[in-house]
Amino acid sequence: MARYYGKVGFGQAQNQGNGVYSGDIAYRYYYGDVLSNYRNTENDQKVNSDLTVSNSISIVSDSHANEHFSAIRYVEWSGALWKVTSVSVESPRLILKLGGRYNGPEGTAAVNS
Repeated sequence: MARYYGKVGFGQAQNQGNGVYSGDIAYRYYYGDVLSNYRNTENDQKVNSDLTVSNSISIVSDSHANEHFSAIRYVEWSGALWKVTSVSVESPRLILKLGGRYNGPEGTAAVNS
């Protein structure tokens, strides 16, 4: 089992007024383990296939991750940002299942507390 240390991005919708919302992203660093490591290509009659992974990463959660696990948007792994498709709460850990590449904003660093 490989070790993990990297960014986990959390997204929160912020009300800008008059019914306008913007998605603010902040990331924190977490330790954990890579539980599974799979790579897929989806060839849906495209010139370039979509690269997806079916990895599971288990992170040691803190109070922020436990309270905001539904807001997790991405994980930095193997030099790229990957979408988190599902989160399983198995206290004191969160199991993050990854999918395709994350192409949204990376956000700003938050202070782990």
